[in-house]
Amino acid sequence: MATKKKKIITLSNEAVIHQEDALKFLKSLDTESVDLIVTDPAYSGMNQHLQLGKGRIVGEYKDKSDDGKWFNEFHDNEENYEIFLKECYRVLKKDSHIFIMFDSYSLITLSNMVRNVFNVKNIITWDKVNIGMGHYFRRQSEFIIFACKGKKPVSRRDMPDIWKIKRIHKSSYPTQKPVELFEAMIASSRLKTDIDYLVCDPFLGSGSSAIASLRQGCRFIGSDISDKSISMTTERAKKFIDEGIDIYQPNSAVDSDKQKIFW
Repeated sequence: MATKKKKIITLSNEAVIHQEDALKFLKSLDTESVDLIVTDPAYSGMNQHLQLGKGRIVGEYKDKSDDGKWFNEFHDNEENYEIFLKECYRVLKKDSHIFIMFDSYSLITLSNMVRNVFNVKNIITWDKVNIGMGHYFRRQSEFIIFACKGKKPVSRRDMPDIWKIKRIHKSSYPTQKPVELFEAMIASSRLKTDIDYLVCDPFLGSGSSAIASLRQGCRFIGSDISDKSISMTTERAKKFIDEGIDIYQPNSAVDSDKQKIFW
C-alpha cells in the first residue's frame, strides 16, 4: 500500500491541521512551542487484550470509503507510548499543562508511564450522565489525566474533579467527544495572563478540540492520520469559522442543572 503524503490544511489564521501520524506530527513541531496539549488517543489496548463478546469496540466501526475502518488505532505499546509522552513534553512550553484521555483499560496499563515524564496532578472523571454499553458493568465514565511540565496553577480553585457532560449520541464519528469536554480542559488551564495561546491535539478525531479552542479564543494545531477525520474536521471548522455553527454537535452537552459551568 502506498504511503499517504503529508497534508497541511490552514483553516484560518488561528487553526491549522495536519494529516500525519501522531508521532511524526509531534516530531515536526518546534521545541517549547505549544501552550497546552488536550488529546484523546485512539488506544488499541482494549481491542487487543479484552474479549468483549458482542460489545462494540473501536476497530469494529466500518466505513467503506476508508478500507473498512474509520481510523487507525494508536498502537500503545510501551515503546510507542514513551516516545509519544516525551515528544509531548518536548513541544510543551515551560510551566504548562497536558490533559490525556483514557478508557478504563488504558488507564490501568499506561497511566504509570505518564508519571515517568510529567508531574501528574489529578485524575478527572468524565461522567457521561447517560449510561452506555459494557460487558460486565455498563460504562458511564472515562478518565482524564491532568499533568504539568514544570509548575503552573489552574485558572480557578472551585473546579470539581468530576465533569458531568453528556456523551454524544448518534455521532457522525466514532468516539466523538463533546466540545464542552475540551473547553473545560482549556478554560481550566488558560490564565488571564496567557496570550496568543496555542492548543495542540495530536489525535484530532472528529475535531471537537479544534472547535473548543476556537470557542475559547485560542490558536489551534492538530493532526490525524485518518482521511475521515481530516475531511470532517475541515468541514466542521470552516463552517464554525464562517457561520459560528457546529454542524456535528449543534446542541450543548452540558446540563446546567447537573454541572456547574466553570468557563
